[in-house]
Amino acid sequence: MNWFALYVKSRHEFVTREDLRGKGIETFLPQVKRLRRWSDRGRLVDFPLFPGYLFVRIMPHPQHFVSVLKARGAVTLVSSLPGQPTPVPDEEILSLRIMVESGEAFDIMPHIKEGARVRIKGGPLKGAQGILGKKEGQNVFFVNVELLGRCLGVKVYSDDVEPF
Repeated sequence: MNWFALYVKSRHEFVTREDLRGKGIETFLPQVKRLRRWSDRGRLVDFPLFPGYLFVRIMPHPQHFVSVLKARGAVTLVSSLPGQPTPVPDEEILSLRIMVESGEAFDIMPHIKEGARVRIKGGPLKGAQGILGKKEGQNVFFVNVELLGRCLGVKVYSDDVEPF
């Protein structure tokens, strides 16, 4: 049995999970609680950690793939090669479970390597382009002025950075 990432229709993560559970398929939908405010009250609500995705544990066989894809809201199994779903290592799923269940605060970061060219997509630096780095364990956005041999760096939130 292997874990696979399943891409689902927008806002169908919970519906798809329940449909798969009804078929006896093991699922994992990492969730995070967020404060949702209405005009008269606020309440903690569960949101998918990775919107549009959940994980399923099945045998890597076409019959099992089809069974998963027939679930309500299912779109496709994520694959690195077309038509061949790629398993997610057990260690990654275990680590995700540990992090989510720990109750510790964590930050969801885009998969951008240190040294990559990035653009700021939000906040007061919106539109700036530069290099992503790390300093004292935090993301730092660097702008190099090559001609002067100088560099300017500012700490940024991972949510504000996108690959360029």
